[in-house]
Amino acid sequence: MFDWLFRPCCPCDPAAKAWVENCLAWLSEQFPESALNSKPVVLPTAEFFPDAYDRWHRTVRCLLDRVCRYMNVAPDSIAMELTAETPHFWLVNNEGMSLPTGNAGTFQEGENQFIIRINEAGLDNPMELVGTIAHELAHVLLLGRRRCDPDNYDNELLTDLTAVHLGLGIFLANVPRNWDGQYSQWPGTDLRKPEYMTPPMFGWALAHLAWFQGGGRPPWARYLNSSAKANFSQGLRYLFATGDSTFRPKQADD
Repeated sequence: MFDWLFRPCCPCDPAAKAWVENCLAWLSEQFPESALNSKPVVLPTAEFFPDAYDRWHRTVRCLLDRVCRYMNVAPDSIAMELTAETPHFWLVNNEGMSLPTGNAGTFQEGENQFIIRINEAGLDNPMELVGTIAHELAHVLLLGRRRCDPDNYDNELLTDLTAVHLGLGIFLANVPRNWDGQYSQWPGTDLRKPEYMTPPMFGWALAHLAWFQGGGRPPWARYLNSSAKANFSQGLRYLFATGDSTFRPKQADD
């Protein structure tokens, strides 16, 4: 009688759902070795990050080099700089919430290396720091390697999803970028498009990883925080119940 109340539903709106699926298909062409097949989902554990961390330049650099290797970026192609930019709370979003205007990290193409600058304000939170590094390294893979145009409407969104595709999704889902800052619209719709991936979008993308791994909830899901886990669980339940996704990785069709 009340089945309609408990029907599984996608955590994303239709435009965001379609975007995630279409871009996962594109990323599978660009990066065949991914978390959908041979690459592990990177976890916030000593197995993946065994080195001591104390905020100093040397240990931040060590962390960056490890993330480079997980994302198949040559560490010697990256120059790292720490900045002391202080975030200012001068802006508010559509809900009236104060928003920091500083950047957690930035990417720049240098003469001989790509330059990643990391805001020292984020060094106290290793989870956030790994997410920042993964996001900036995704810029290297997309913009630095000329895979996409910096003027594309979904540039930052695609950068987030690239990190998920390559196995770093837990870190970005647990500490997402400032997704609720500035909205535009998804092309051809009246639906709001965030600049960065939202928690429901991360949940939908991660649900695809688990869906194609089979066997229900994967062991790595326990490392998601409560908010990220709720969106992930909703997406995974929907996928197992309906199979409603246009995306299939290559190995699923072999």
